[in-house]
Amino acid sequence: MLDLVEYGVKLAGELGASYSEARYHGISRLGVYTRNGSVVGSSLSNRSGIGIRVLVNGALGFAATPDLSREGVRRAVEKAVGLARASSRLVKNPLKLDDSRLGRARYSAVAVKPFDSLSLDEKINYLTELWKSIQGSTREARIPVLTVSYDEWIEEKIIVNSDGGYIESSIPRITVYYNMVVSHPAKGSVQRWEQLGGSGGVELLDKWRLHEKLPEEASKYEEILLKAVPPPSEPVDVIVGSEIVGLIVHESSGHPSEADRIMGREAAQAGKSFIKPGMLGAKIGNEYATVIDDPTIPGSYGFYLYDDEAVPARARYLYKEGVVYEHLHNRFTATVYGVRSNGAARAMDYASEPIIRMGNTYFKPGDMSFEELLETVRKGVYIKSYMEWNIDDERWSQRYVGLEAYLIENGELKEYVRNPVLEVTTKSFYSSIDGVDRNLEFYAGTCGKGEPSQGVPVWFGGPNVKLKNIRLRSTRGG
Repeated sequence: MLDLVEYGVKLAGELGASYSEARYHGISRLGVYTRNGSVVGSSLSNRSGIGIRVLVNGALGFAATPDLSREGVRRAVEKAVGLARASSRLVKNPLKLDDSRLGRARYSAVAVKPFDSLSLDEKINYLTELWKSIQGSTREARIPVLTVSYDEWIEEKIIVNSDGGYIESSIPRITVYYNMVVSHPAKGSVQRWEQLGGSGGVELLDKWRLHEKLPEEASKYEEILLKAVPPPSEPVDVIVGSEIVGLIVHESSGHPSEADRIMGREAAQAGKSFIKPGMLGAKIGNEYATVIDDPTIPGSYGFYLYDDEAVPARARYLYKEGVVYEHLHNRFTATVYGVRSNGAARAMDYASEPIIRMGNTYFKPGDMSFEELLETVRKGVYIKSYMEWNIDDERWSQRYVGLEAYLIENGELKEYVRNPVLEVTTKSFYSSIDGVDRNLEFYAGTCGKGEPSQGVPVWFGGPNVKLKNIRLRSTRGG
């Protein structure tokens, strides 16, 4: 396969491209889907091809082919060069590449237990047993729906570009989604949806302990339906759990820090950014507010060591001690800012152009234990998980509806709280932080961006974060 990728780069140069890259990208995937303990579908796919991107007279062209022959690559290169040349007639500000040090490396993620160490029947049994595990976990409430899906996939890439970059990688990943509804005839219903994911093998299934976790959750949700009280009406301290903190930093730090979004490229597709060109160094919160995006975390769902432009990945400090510190860049946006790329270019598959993406985004943890953080609250609410959320197109105004939540009185967790609603702006969230514990946890997601839309694996996470003087609302009229 390497010879085809190298051929594509060489041919593009011969046809007039000042820069060219070719990326073999293959994804082999197995999926199994269940509902209430019965298999409702399965899939097995192998999608591979080569994507070609070129720069001609300051304009980019991209084309791709599933035809893994020299003729298929030749046609893709000719199309990419033709598109770039045609576009160059309309370009007012020619694109330029930065001078990033490019990698020449091979790497892979480690699977302690390879996918084939469990048979398909064993994987199906793992899923169907989850339905059995939750039977009897509620007394008065019913569990009308439990859907669970399992996906395993290996992503392989060979990347070569005309600036000397060469990367070969192989990353196995597993993800499990579940959706559980707990319903009571007089008290309504709650719905829990979660995705778990990581790079590695089927050892991740043991780590996630879903056969213990789901019955525990079902029992909690029944208690919430039967016993939860409304949130306090007056302003109180709020401890936001790591799951919600992770989602908040993904949406209010990660997306608005994407340089292409800041420059307006995403405006008609996925929205704008409240961060504008020239805002590096602007104050966004207090000294607690540090958000990091790091694709190099071993075992992470968003793991990679080099991006699709062959730039080495590293930790990126999006917000640092309350200021906008660094944007996510590819080699093209980096030149606009006079910096070097920080390795944020990724494509979903061979037929997609690399665009600026997050890897694993998280709020920097502190030094306190959770118990010590609780002790600082006289009266408040701990919102551990969420049921729904939304945020505006500029990633400024946002709303999160809690699922598992508790009253806090004199540093102790008390009754469940029903449907507390946290409504904040990005700046008010990062400015209201009054304490952070050390319990960093991560959650998996499939992040969407672009047109056509590209979904890529990411982690988001953080510790438990305390906010001062927050007025909560309720979806039940509060």
